[in-house]
Formats: sequence, structure tokens, C-alpha cells
Amino acid sequence: MDTQARRALVVRGGWDGHVPVECTDRFIPFIEENGFSVEVSDTLDSYLDAESLSGTDLILQIWTMGEITKEQREGLDKAIRAGTGFAGWHGGVADAFRADLEYNFIVGGQFISHPHGFVDYDVNVLPDKADHPIVKGIEKFHVHTEQYYIHADPSNDVLATTTFPAHENYPWIEGVVMPAVWTRTWGDGRVFVTTVGHKLDDLDTPEVRTIIERGLLWATR
Repeated sequence: MDTQARRALVVRGGWDGHVPVECTDRFIPFIEENGFSVEVSDTLDSYLDAESLSGTDLILQIWTMGEITKEQREGLDKAIRAGTGFAGWHGGVADAFRADLEYNFIVGGQFISHPHGFVDYDVNVLPDKADHPIVKGIEKFHVHTEQYYIHADPSNDVLATTTFPAHENYPWIEGVVMPAVWTRTWGDGRVFVTTVGHKLDDLDTPEVRTIIERGLLWATR
């Protein structure tokens, strides 16, 4: 494929607390440098344009706590099934449309809680995934941010996990190992998700940035 012909769609919006404009602006230059033309959209109606989506190789979505119509979700679903890559991080993808079960099925995980608020924690790459192109060369990294407790699809290909400390209201979660980076397929499409990325300096953590950049390229058609 001629990489100069690749197209990416950045769909951003929803809750302002996840700074969807500023955080996606961090990665648009990287996407362009890798041979994509980039379209930026602030409306989920972009998922209604079947003709445009059919020529889109990658969708980067950061849209937290929104509502998606059945028609919009069906358009996204069809595009991914046909081979368009889908990627995102934190609530922009794993806490996007809580009420839409089919959307959550596509993503492979749904945010439930961040019981500790902001907390220091490690993200550990699974030893048997050490050679995966998204995490190769990274064993673990440390962040101070929200630690996402999620409900996850067992069919995900989990690349990295995080372990929860005890919590006074939920002491039973101590030692729970939770996916933090995963991929999956949806039809002919690839999906990439990491739960890290609440704030801008999370995205500036070298390992986080590397994993997201690689994840975007991996997910591409």
C-alpha cells in the first residue's frame, strides 16, 4: 500500500475533563509524519458517512461519557468490520458510550471505577507479550494517575496489566490484576486500547507515548 494515501479520522469530544482537543493534538503530527492525511471531527455524525469511512484506514477516538445513536454506532461498527482500525485511550474509548452495549463489545472493555482517584501504580508488560510490536522493549512503567478498574472481554489480547492495592471501601480488590493495554479484532478491523491517559502529562510519559504511537500504527488497516 502507498502509505502516502492512508487516511486517518480523529473524532474528539464529550467530557471536557479529558481534554479531547489538546490530547489528540499531541498525536496528530505523529500520524501525519507517518504518511496519513488527517481529518478532525467534533461530531459523531462522521460515523454516518459510509463512503468516507470506507476509505479511512484509522479512527482515533477520544470521546468520553457521550451518547451515540444506533445509526452512528452501526456506521462505526461496519467500518471496523470492513478493516478500518480503531484506537484510543482511557475514557475517550473505554468510557465513551456507557449505554450502548454493542459499542462496548467492539472496544472489549468498559470503565467501571477508579477507586483510588489519582494514585501511583505500575503497568507491567506480560512476559509472553514482550515481542509484540506495541510493547517491545518495554517491561514496565510507572504513572501517577487514575487506575482504571474495568470489565473486560476475555477474548482481548492483553499486552500489559496493572495490579490494584487495597481500598478501604473495597478491600477485596487488593491484588486484582487488570488489563491496561490490549488489542482485539472486530471483523477485519483491529482495535487498540490503553486505559492510561487521563491527563496530558500521562501522555508525555515516554512509555505511554510510545505504546500509543505504536498502537495507532498497529491498528491501521
